[in-house]
Amino acid sequence: MKIRHIFLTVLISIAASLGTLWVYSRYVNELPGPFQNGSQHLPINYVRLASNITTANATSAPTDFEQAASIVIPTAVHIKTTIPPKEVTTPGNIFDPFNFFGGGQRYYIPGQMASGSGVIISDNGYIVTCNHVISGASKIVVTLYNGKSYQAKVVGHDPNTDLAVLKIDAHNLPYLLYGNSDNVKVGQWVLAAGYPLDLETTVTAGIVSATSREIDVNHQGSYPVDAYIQTDAAVNPGNSGGPLVNTDGQLIGILAAIASPTGSYAGYAYAIPVNIVKKVVNDILTYGTVQRAFLGVQLYRNDINFTQASLNNRNPYGKGVVVAGVDPDGGAAAAGIKAGDVITAINGEPVNSQSELIEKIAGFKPGDKINVSFIRDGKERNVVVTLRNREGGTGIVRNSVLDKLGAEFMTLSKSQANQLGISGGVMVGDIGDGLIKAQTNMREGFVITRINGYPVKSVSELEKLVQNAGHHIQLEGIYPDVDGIFYYDIEDEE
Repeated sequence: MKIRHIFLTVLISIAASLGTLWVYSRYVNELPGPFQNGSQHLPINYVRLASNITTANATSAPTDFEQAASIVIPTAVHIKTTIPPKEVTTPGNIFDPFNFFGGGQRYYIPGQMASGSGVIISDNGYIVTCNHVISGASKIVVTLYNGKSYQAKVVGHDPNTDLAVLKIDAHNLPYLLYGNSDNVKVGQWVLAAGYPLDLETTVTAGIVSATSREIDVNHQGSYPVDAYIQTDAAVNPGNSGGPLVNTDGQLIGILAAIASPTGSYAGYAYAIPVNIVKKVVNDILTYGTVQRAFLGVQLYRNDINFTQASLNNRNPYGKGVVVAGVDPDGGAAAAGIKAGDVITAINGEPVNSQSELIEKIAGFKPGDKINVSFIRDGKERNVVVTLRNREGGTGIVRNSVLDKLGAEFMTLSKSQANQLGISGGVMVGDIGDGLIKAQTNMREGFVITRINGYPVKSVSELEKLVQNAGHHIQLEGIYPDVDGIFYYDIEDEE
Protein backbone atom coordinates (compact mmCIF):
# COMPACT_ATOMS: atom_id res chain seq x y z
CA MET A 1 0.00 0.00 0.00
CA LYS A 2 2.81 2.36 0.89
CA ILE A 3 4.67 1.57 -2.37
CA ARG A 4 1.51 2.19 -4.35
CA HIS A 5 1.06 5.54 -2.64
CA ILE A 6 4.65 6.53 -3.43
CA PHE A 7 4.25 5.44 -7.05
CA LEU A 8 1.06 7.50 -7.38
CA THR A 9 2.81 10.53 -5.89
CA VAL A 10 5.65 10.22 -8.41
CA LEU A 11 3.20 10.00 -11.32
CA ILE A 12 1.39 13.14 -10.12
CA SER A 13 4.72 15.02 -9.81
CA ILE A 14 5.74 14.02 -13.33
CA ALA A 15 2.36 15.09 -14.72
CA ALA A 16 2.56 18.42 -12.91
CA SER A 17 6.08 19.03 -14.25
CA LEU A 18 5.06 18.23 -17.81
CA GLY A 19 2.04 20.51 -17.45
CA THR A 20 4.24 23.33 -16.19
CA LEU A 21 6.61 22.90 -19.13
CA TRP A 22 3.69 22.94 -21.56
CA VAL A 23 2.25 26.12 -20.06
CA TYR A 24 5.69 27.76 -20.13
CA SER A 25 6.31 26.85 -23.76
CA ARG A 26 2.76 27.80 -24.77
CA TYR A 27 2.54 31.19 -23.07
CA VAL A 28 5.81 32.44 -21.66
CA ASN A 29 7.70 31.89 -24.89
CA GLU A 30 5.10 34.05 -26.64
CA LEU A 31 5.77 37.07 -24.47
CA PRO A 32 7.14 40.06 -26.42
CA GLY A 33 10.90 40.01 -26.83
CA PRO A 34 13.24 42.82 -25.79
CA PHE A 35 13.52 44.37 -29.22
CA GLN A 36 11.19 46.58 -31.25
CA ASN A 37 7.77 45.14 -32.27
CA GLY A 38 8.27 42.37 -29.70
CA SER A 39 10.95 40.48 -31.59
CA GLN A 40 12.90 37.85 -29.66
CA HIS A 41 15.88 38.14 -31.96
CA LEU A 42 18.55 40.75 -32.53
CA PRO A 43 18.18 42.29 -36.02
CA ILE A 44 20.39 40.50 -38.53
CA ASN A 45 22.31 43.67 -39.30
CA TYR A 46 23.60 43.75 -35.67
CA VAL A 47 25.17 40.30 -35.73
CA ARG A 48 28.73 41.64 -36.00
CA LEU A 49 28.19 43.68 -32.84
CA ALA A 50 26.23 41.01 -30.98
CA SER A 51 28.95 40.51 -28.38
CA ASN A 52 28.79 44.20 -27.49
CA ILE A 53 25.03 44.64 -27.29
CA THR A 54 23.29 43.44 -24.15
CA THR A 55 20.44 45.98 -23.97
CA ALA A 56 18.91 48.68 -26.12
CA ASN A 57 21.16 51.21 -24.39
CA ALA A 58 24.56 49.65 -25.02
CA THR A 59 27.39 52.13 -24.66
CA SER A 60 30.42 50.25 -25.99
CA ALA A 61 32.38 52.17 -28.60
CA PRO A 62 34.04 50.50 -31.58
CA THR A 63 37.46 51.84 -32.52
CA ASP A 64 36.21 52.79 -36.00
CA PHE A 65 32.92 53.35 -37.83
CA GLU A 66 32.95 50.23 -39.98
CA GLN A 67 30.65 48.14 -37.81
CA ALA A 68 28.20 50.98 -37.15
CA ALA A 69 28.11 51.77 -40.89
CA SER A 70 27.44 48.11 -41.72
CA ILE A 71 24.47 48.21 -39.33
CA VAL A 72 22.89 51.43 -40.59
CA ILE A 73 23.37 51.03 -44.37
CA PRO A 74 20.83 48.18 -44.87
CA THR A 75 18.21 50.08 -42.85
CA ALA A 76 18.34 53.42 -44.66
CA VAL A 77 15.77 53.62 -47.45
CA HIS A 78 15.28 55.87 -50.46
CA ILE A 79 11.86 57.53 -50.61
CA LYS A 80 10.52 58.92 -53.87
CA THR A 81 7.24 60.82 -53.97
CA THR A 82 4.84 61.99 -56.62
CA ILE A 83 3.04 65.23 -55.83
CA PRO A 84 0.06 65.77 -58.15
CA PRO A 85 -0.77 69.09 -59.79
CA LYS A 86 -3.09 71.17 -57.66
CA GLU A 87 -5.72 73.76 -58.30
CA VAL A 88 -5.50 76.91 -56.19
CA THR A 89 -8.35 79.37 -55.79
CA THR A 90 -7.72 83.05 -55.17
CA PRO A 91 -10.20 84.86 -52.90
CA GLY A 92 -13.53 85.60 -54.59
CA ASN A 93 -15.82 88.50 -53.69
CA ILE A 94 -19.57 88.34 -53.18
CA PHE A 95 -19.96 91.51 -55.26
CA ASP A 96 -18.26 89.78 -58.21
CA PRO A 97 -19.91 86.33 -58.32
CA PHE A 98 -19.25 85.85 -62.04
CA ASN A 99 -15.60 86.84 -61.87
CA PHE A 100 -16.10 89.93 -64.07
CA PHE A 101 -13.27 91.74 -62.26
CA GLY A 102 -10.84 88.87 -62.12
CA GLY A 103 -11.30 87.83 -58.49
CA GLY A 104 -11.75 84.22 -57.43
CA GLN A 105 -9.61 82.89 -60.27
CA ARG A 106 -8.30 79.34 -60.30
CA TYR A 107 -4.85 78.41 -61.42
CA TYR A 108 -2.80 75.21 -61.49
CA ILE A 109 0.52 74.31 -59.94
CA PRO A 110 2.30 71.56 -61.93
CA GLY A 111 2.95 68.18 -60.36
CA GLN A 112 6.35 67.43 -58.87
CA MET A 113 8.69 64.53 -58.16
CA ALA A 114 10.71 64.61 -54.95
CA SER A 115 12.93 62.32 -52.91
CA GLY A 116 14.26 61.87 -49.43
CA SER A 117 15.33 59.20 -46.99
CA GLY A 118 13.86 57.07 -44.25
CA VAL A 119 14.83 54.35 -41.80
CA ILE A 120 13.36 50.91 -41.10
CA ILE A 121 12.33 50.54 -37.43
CA SER A 122 10.80 47.05 -37.45
CA ASP A 123 11.33 43.78 -39.28
CA ASN A 124 7.76 43.86 -40.63
CA GLY A 125 8.09 47.02 -42.68
CA TYR A 126 7.46 50.11 -40.53
CA ILE A 127 9.55 53.09 -41.61
CA VAL A 128 10.11 56.52 -40.08
CA THR A 129 10.81 59.60 -42.16
CA CYS A 130 10.17 63.34 -42.01
CA ASN A 131 6.67 64.63 -42.60
CA HIS A 132 7.98 67.20 -45.07
CA VAL A 133 9.43 64.37 -47.20
CA ILE A 134 6.01 62.84 -47.90
CA SER A 135 3.72 65.85 -47.41
CA GLY A 136 1.23 66.28 -50.26
CA ALA A 137 2.33 63.09 -52.02
CA SER A 138 -0.21 60.97 -53.91
CA LYS A 139 2.28 58.14 -54.38
CA ILE A 140 5.21 57.07 -52.21
CA VAL A 141 7.76 54.51 -53.38
CA VAL A 142 10.35 53.11 -50.96
CA THR A 143 13.50 51.51 -52.33
CA LEU A 144 15.56 49.31 -50.01
CA TYR A 145 19.32 48.94 -49.95
CA ASN A 146 19.03 45.72 -51.96
CA GLY A 147 17.26 47.54 -54.78
CA LYS A 148 13.75 46.20 -54.11
CA SER A 149 11.00 48.82 -54.34
CA TYR A 150 7.64 48.91 -52.57
CA GLN A 151 4.70 51.26 -52.66
CA ALA A 152 4.24 52.65 -49.16
CA LYS A 153 1.18 53.82 -47.31
CA VAL A 154 1.16 56.56 -44.69
CA VAL A 155 0.21 55.10 -41.30
CA GLY A 156 0.27 58.50 -39.63
CA HIS A 157 2.10 61.79 -39.49
CA ASP A 158 2.70 64.65 -37.11
CA PRO A 159 3.52 68.09 -38.55
CA ASN A 160 4.46 69.45 -35.12
CA THR A 161 7.44 67.10 -34.84
CA ASP A 162 7.92 66.77 -38.62
CA LEU A 163 7.65 62.98 -38.41
CA ALA A 164 5.74 60.40 -40.43
CA VAL A 165 5.33 56.62 -40.18
CA LEU A 166 5.11 54.57 -43.37
CA LYS A 167 4.38 50.87 -43.94
CA ILE A 168 5.53 48.59 -46.73
CA ASP A 169 4.48 44.98 -47.30
CA ALA A 170 7.77 43.29 -46.44
CA HIS A 171 9.07 40.99 -43.72
CA ASN A 172 12.32 39.84 -42.09
CA LEU A 173 13.90 43.22 -42.72
CA PRO A 174 16.98 44.61 -40.98
CA TYR A 175 16.06 47.55 -38.75
CA LEU A 176 17.65 49.96 -36.31
CA LEU A 177 17.35 49.64 -32.57
CA TYR A 178 16.36 52.75 -30.66
CA GLY A 179 19.02 54.46 -28.61
CA ASN A 180 18.37 57.06 -25.92
CA SER A 181 18.71 60.69 -26.97
CA ASP A 182 18.76 61.80 -23.33
CA ASN A 183 22.20 60.16 -23.15
CA VAL A 184 23.57 61.97 -26.21
CA LYS A 185 26.53 64.16 -25.25
CA VAL A 186 28.20 67.03 -27.04
CA GLY A 187 31.42 65.78 -28.61
CA GLN A 188 30.41 62.16 -29.15
CA TRP A 189 30.86 60.59 -32.59
CA VAL A 190 27.79 60.03 -34.77
CA LEU A 191 27.04 58.79 -38.29
CA ALA A 192 24.46 60.16 -40.72
CA ALA A 193 23.03 57.97 -43.48
CA GLY A 194 20.67 58.42 -46.38
CA TYR A 195 20.35 59.21 -50.06
CA PRO A 196 21.66 62.77 -50.48
CA LEU A 197 21.53 64.50 -53.86
CA ASP A 198 19.75 61.41 -55.28
CA LEU A 199 22.88 59.31 -54.79
CA GLU A 200 22.90 55.74 -53.49
CA THR A 201 23.29 55.05 -49.78
CA THR A 202 25.83 57.45 -48.28
CA VAL A 203 27.29 57.49 -44.77
CA THR A 204 29.10 60.45 -43.21
CA ALA A 205 30.62 60.94 -39.77
CA GLY A 206 30.84 63.85 -37.37
CA ILE A 207 30.33 64.81 -33.76
CA VAL A 208 27.38 66.11 -31.80
CA SER A 209 27.77 69.88 -31.78
CA ALA A 210 24.81 70.70 -29.52
CA THR A 211 21.64 69.22 -28.05
CA SER A 212 18.15 70.72 -27.66
CA ARG A 213 19.05 73.26 -30.34
CA GLU A 214 16.24 75.67 -31.24
CA ILE A 215 16.36 76.64 -34.93
CA ASP A 216 12.76 77.65 -35.79
CA VAL A 217 12.54 75.79 -39.10
CA ASN A 218 9.38 73.73 -38.63
CA HIS A 219 6.34 75.79 -39.58
CA GLN A 220 4.12 72.86 -40.54
CA GLY A 221 2.17 72.59 -37.31
CA SER A 222 0.60 74.86 -34.74
CA TYR A 223 2.68 73.63 -31.79
CA PRO A 224 6.10 72.73 -33.24
CA VAL A 225 8.65 70.88 -31.13
CA ASP A 226 11.76 72.92 -31.84
CA ALA A 227 14.57 70.94 -30.19
CA TYR A 228 17.21 69.22 -32.30
CA ILE A 229 20.48 67.35 -32.04
CA GLN A 230 23.05 69.41 -33.94
CA THR A 231 25.90 67.64 -35.75
CA ASP A 232 28.67 68.56 -38.15
CA ALA A 233 28.29 65.30 -40.11
CA ALA A 234 27.86 66.16 -43.81
CA VAL A 235 24.15 66.26 -44.66
CA ASN A 236 22.65 67.43 -47.96
CA PRO A 237 19.23 67.67 -49.63
CA GLY A 238 17.88 64.14 -49.85
CA ASN A 239 19.16 63.17 -46.40
CA SER A 240 15.93 64.36 -44.76
CA GLY A 241 14.23 61.51 -42.95
CA GLY A 242 17.40 59.44 -42.74
CA PRO A 243 18.98 58.09 -39.56
CA LEU A 244 21.56 59.60 -37.23
CA VAL A 245 23.21 56.81 -35.23
CA ASN A 246 25.79 56.45 -32.49
CA THR A 247 28.89 54.30 -32.80
CA ASP A 248 26.92 51.27 -31.57
CA GLY A 249 24.66 51.64 -34.59
CA GLN A 250 21.66 52.69 -32.50
CA LEU A 251 19.21 55.28 -33.78
CA ILE A 252 19.52 58.55 -31.89
CA GLY A 253 17.81 60.92 -34.31
CA ILE A 254 16.03 61.51 -37.62
CA LEU A 255 17.78 63.99 -39.92
CA ALA A 256 15.47 66.91 -40.58
CA ALA A 257 17.30 70.11 -41.55
CA ILE A 258 20.59 71.76 -42.45
CA ALA A 259 21.95 75.23 -41.74
CA SER A 260 23.35 76.57 -44.96
CA PRO A 261 23.49 79.82 -46.95
CA THR A 262 23.46 77.79 -50.19
CA GLY A 263 20.99 74.99 -49.45
CA SER A 264 23.73 72.35 -49.35
CA TYR A 265 26.13 71.20 -46.65
CA ALA A 266 27.89 74.07 -44.92
CA GLY A 267 28.77 72.66 -41.53
CA TYR A 268 25.66 71.93 -39.46
CA ALA A 269 22.76 69.51 -39.64
CA TYR A 270 19.88 68.88 -37.27
CA ALA A 271 18.14 65.69 -36.18
CA ILE A 272 14.90 65.05 -34.30
CA PRO A 273 15.83 63.27 -31.03
CA VAL A 274 14.93 59.58 -31.01
CA ASN A 275 13.06 59.80 -27.71
CA ILE A 276 10.56 62.08 -29.47
CA VAL A 277 10.53 59.67 -32.42
CA LYS A 278 9.71 56.73 -30.12
CA LYS A 279 6.84 58.65 -28.53
CA VAL A 280 5.36 59.76 -31.86
CA VAL A 281 5.64 56.30 -33.46
CA ASN A 282 4.07 54.59 -30.44
CA ASP A 283 1.19 57.10 -30.34
CA ILE A 284 0.47 56.75 -34.05
CA LEU A 285 0.49 52.95 -33.93
CA THR A 286 -1.55 52.83 -30.71
CA TYR A 287 -4.03 55.70 -31.04
CA GLY A 288 -3.83 56.75 -34.69
CA THR A 289 -2.70 60.24 -33.76
CA VAL A 290 -0.09 61.85 -31.51
CA GLN A 291 -1.12 62.34 -27.89
CA ARG A 292 0.47 65.73 -27.33
CA ALA A 293 0.73 66.87 -23.73
CA PHE A 294 0.80 70.50 -22.64
CA LEU A 295 2.18 71.99 -19.45
CA GLY A 296 0.01 75.08 -19.80
CA VAL A 297 2.62 77.83 -19.63
CA GLN A 298 3.75 80.60 -21.96
CA LEU A 299 7.45 81.30 -22.19
CA TYR A 300 9.50 84.33 -23.15
CA ARG A 301 11.20 84.20 -26.54
CA ASN A 302 14.40 85.98 -27.48
CA ASP A 303 13.56 88.21 -30.43
CA ILE A 304 13.92 91.84 -31.48
CA ASN A 305 11.29 92.85 -28.94
CA PHE A 306 12.84 90.99 -26.04
CA THR A 307 16.49 91.42 -25.15
CA GLN A 308 18.72 89.14 -23.12
CA ALA A 309 19.12 91.96 -20.60
CA SER A 310 15.39 92.06 -19.92
CA LEU A 311 15.37 88.27 -19.56
CA ASN A 312 18.16 88.46 -16.99
CA ASN A 313 16.12 91.00 -15.03
CA ARG A 314 13.31 88.48 -14.81
CA ASN A 315 15.63 85.56 -14.10
CA PRO A 316 18.49 86.43 -11.73
CA TYR A 317 19.22 82.78 -10.89
CA GLY A 318 21.34 81.89 -13.91
CA LYS A 319 19.35 78.75 -14.63
CA GLY A 320 15.90 77.61 -15.64
CA VAL A 321 13.16 79.00 -17.87
CA VAL A 322 11.01 82.01 -16.96
CA VAL A 323 7.23 81.57 -17.07
CA ALA A 324 5.68 84.51 -18.93
CA GLY A 325 2.11 83.43 -18.26
CA VAL A 326 -0.10 80.44 -17.52
CA ASP A 327 -3.19 79.02 -19.16
CA PRO A 328 -5.93 79.35 -16.50
CA ASP A 329 -7.34 75.98 -17.60
CA GLY A 330 -3.94 74.26 -17.83
CA GLY A 331 -2.15 71.83 -15.57
CA ALA A 332 0.49 74.31 -14.43
CA ALA A 333 -2.09 76.78 -13.11
CA ALA A 334 -3.94 73.98 -11.33
CA ALA A 335 -0.70 73.01 -9.59
CA GLY A 336 -0.02 76.59 -8.46
CA ILE A 337 2.63 77.72 -10.97
CA LYS A 338 2.43 81.45 -11.72
CA ALA A 339 3.87 83.99 -14.13
CA GLY A 340 7.37 84.97 -13.02
CA ASP A 341 8.25 81.53 -11.68
CA VAL A 342 11.47 80.03 -13.03
CA ILE A 343 11.13 76.34 -13.99
CA THR A 344 14.44 74.58 -13.30
CA ALA A 345 13.73 70.85 -13.70
CA ILE A 346 11.24 68.27 -14.94
CA ASN A 347 11.28 65.01 -12.96
CA GLY A 348 14.63 66.03 -11.55
CA GLU A 349 16.24 66.65 -14.97
CA PRO A 350 17.50 70.24 -15.37
CA VAL A 351 16.00 72.54 -18.02
CA ASN A 352 17.76 75.74 -19.00
CA SER A 353 16.09 76.71 -22.25
CA GLN A 354 12.68 76.81 -23.85
CA SER A 355 13.67 74.09 -26.30
CA GLU A 356 14.80 71.77 -23.48
CA LEU A 357 11.49 72.25 -21.67
CA ILE A 358 9.43 71.65 -24.82
CA GLU A 359 11.49 68.56 -25.68
CA LYS A 360 10.92 67.02 -22.26
CA ILE A 361 7.18 67.72 -22.21
CA ALA A 362 6.87 66.28 -25.73
CA GLY A 363 7.86 62.89 -24.31
CA PHE A 364 4.69 62.65 -22.20
CA LYS A 365 1.01 62.20 -22.97
CA PRO A 366 -2.09 63.87 -21.49
CA GLY A 367 -2.87 62.58 -18.03
CA ASP A 368 0.77 61.91 -17.13
CA LYS A 369 1.88 63.37 -13.81
CA ILE A 370 5.29 65.05 -13.70
CA ASN A 371 7.31 66.71 -10.98
CA VAL A 372 8.10 70.33 -11.79
CA SER A 373 10.82 72.17 -9.86
CA PHE A 374 10.78 75.96 -9.93
CA ILE A 375 12.04 79.02 -8.08
CA ARG A 376 9.76 81.71 -6.68
CA ASP A 377 11.07 84.60 -4.63
CA GLY A 378 14.43 82.88 -4.34
CA LYS A 379 13.01 79.66 -2.90
CA GLU A 380 13.05 76.25 -4.59
CA ARG A 381 9.63 74.64 -4.85
CA ASN A 382 8.29 71.36 -6.24
CA VAL A 383 4.80 70.56 -7.46
CA VAL A 384 3.17 67.66 -9.27
CA VAL A 385 1.51 68.72 -12.52
CA THR A 386 -1.03 66.64 -14.42
CA LEU A 387 -0.42 67.33 -18.11
CA ARG A 388 -3.41 68.07 -20.32
CA ASN A 389 -4.31 67.82 -23.99
CA ARG A 390 -4.99 70.76 -26.31
CA GLU A 391 -8.67 70.79 -25.27
CA GLY A 392 -7.70 71.11 -21.61
CA GLY A 393 -8.61 67.55 -20.65
CA THR A 394 -6.59 64.47 -19.82
CA GLY A 395 -8.30 61.98 -22.12
CA ILE A 396 -7.11 60.37 -25.33
CA VAL A 397 -7.32 62.67 -28.37
CA ARG A 398 -8.84 61.03 -31.44
CA ASN A 399 -8.48 62.04 -35.07
CA SER A 400 -10.83 64.83 -36.12
CA VAL A 401 -12.28 65.38 -39.56
CA LEU A 402 -10.83 68.89 -39.30
CA ASP A 403 -7.30 67.49 -39.22
CA LYS A 404 -7.33 67.11 -42.99
CA LEU A 405 -7.89 70.85 -43.39
CA GLY A 406 -4.54 71.40 -41.67
CA ALA A 407 -5.32 74.48 -39.55
CA GLU A 408 -6.19 75.53 -36.04
CA PHE A 409 -9.75 76.73 -35.47
CA MET A 410 -11.14 78.90 -32.68
CA THR A 411 -14.77 79.78 -31.93
CA LEU A 412 -15.30 83.54 -31.89
CA SER A 413 -16.49 84.96 -28.60
CA LYS A 414 -19.66 87.08 -28.60
CA SER A 415 -17.62 90.27 -28.19
CA GLN A 416 -15.34 89.34 -31.11
CA ALA A 417 -18.35 88.59 -33.30
CA ASN A 418 -20.01 91.89 -32.36
CA GLN A 419 -16.86 93.81 -33.25
CA LEU A 420 -16.92 92.22 -36.70
CA GLY A 421 -20.62 92.81 -37.15
CA ILE A 422 -21.52 89.14 -37.48
CA SER A 423 -23.58 86.75 -35.39
CA GLY A 424 -20.73 84.28 -34.94
CA GLY A 425 -18.02 82.32 -36.70
CA VAL A 426 -14.81 80.35 -36.47
CA MET A 427 -11.42 82.00 -36.82
CA VAL A 428 -8.63 80.20 -38.67
CA GLY A 429 -5.35 80.15 -36.72
CA ASP A 430 -2.02 78.70 -37.80
CA ILE A 431 -2.23 76.98 -41.19
CA GLY A 432 -0.06 73.90 -41.57
CA ASP A 433 -0.06 71.05 -44.08
CA GLY A 434 -3.51 70.11 -45.28
CA LEU A 435 -6.24 70.85 -47.80
CA ILE A 436 -6.40 74.57 -47.01
CA LYS A 437 -2.72 75.12 -47.67
CA ALA A 438 -2.65 72.77 -50.66
CA GLN A 439 -5.66 74.22 -52.50
CA THR A 440 -6.09 77.82 -51.39
CA ASN A 441 -4.13 80.92 -50.49
CA MET A 442 -6.15 81.54 -47.34
CA ARG A 443 -4.24 83.37 -44.65
CA GLU A 444 -4.35 83.28 -40.88
CA GLY A 445 -7.16 85.32 -39.34
CA PHE A 446 -9.85 84.35 -41.86
CA VAL A 447 -13.23 84.00 -40.15
CA ILE A 448 -15.43 81.19 -41.48
CA THR A 449 -19.13 82.10 -41.36
CA ARG A 450 -20.59 79.44 -43.66
CA ILE A 451 -19.78 75.96 -45.00
CA ASN A 452 -21.52 75.12 -48.29
CA GLY A 453 -24.06 77.81 -47.47
CA TYR A 454 -24.80 76.66 -43.92
CA PRO A 455 -24.01 79.07 -41.05
CA VAL A 456 -21.13 78.22 -38.69
CA LYS A 457 -20.82 79.65 -35.20
CA SER A 458 -18.58 77.15 -33.40
CA VAL A 459 -15.80 74.65 -34.01
CA SER A 460 -18.18 71.77 -33.24
CA GLU A 461 -20.62 73.03 -35.91
CA LEU A 462 -17.70 73.38 -38.33
CA GLU A 463 -16.66 69.78 -37.68
CA LYS A 464 -20.18 68.43 -38.28
CA LEU A 465 -20.62 70.37 -41.52
CA VAL A 466 -17.23 69.31 -42.89
CA GLN A 467 -18.05 65.71 -41.95
CA ASN A 468 -21.25 65.88 -44.02
CA ALA A 469 -19.93 68.05 -46.85
CA GLY A 470 -18.91 65.25 -49.19
CA HIS A 471 -16.11 65.85 -51.68
CA HIS A 472 -16.71 69.58 -52.21
CA ILE A 473 -16.24 72.08 -49.39
CA GLN A 474 -16.82 75.80 -49.85
CA LEU A 475 -15.58 78.00 -47.03
CA GLU A 476 -17.27 81.40 -46.88
CA GLY A 477 -16.19 84.19 -44.59
CA ILE A 478 -14.44 87.46 -43.98
CA TYR A 479 -11.10 88.96 -43.04
CA PRO A 480 -11.21 91.44 -40.14
CA ASP A 481 -8.93 93.85 -42.03
CA VAL A 482 -10.45 93.53 -45.52
CA ASP A 483 -13.89 94.54 -46.80
CA GLY A 484 -16.06 91.98 -48.53
CA ILE A 485 -16.90 88.32 -48.30
CA PHE A 486 -14.46 85.70 -49.56
CA TYR A 487 -14.91 82.14 -50.79
CA TYR A 488 -12.48 79.22 -50.85
CA ASP A 489 -13.35 76.01 -52.68
CA ILE A 490 -11.74 72.75 -51.58
CA GLU A 491 -11.98 69.34 -53.19
CA ASP A 492 -11.65 66.44 -50.76
CA GLU A 493 -10.86 63.27 -52.70
CA GLU A 494 -10.93 60.96 -49.67
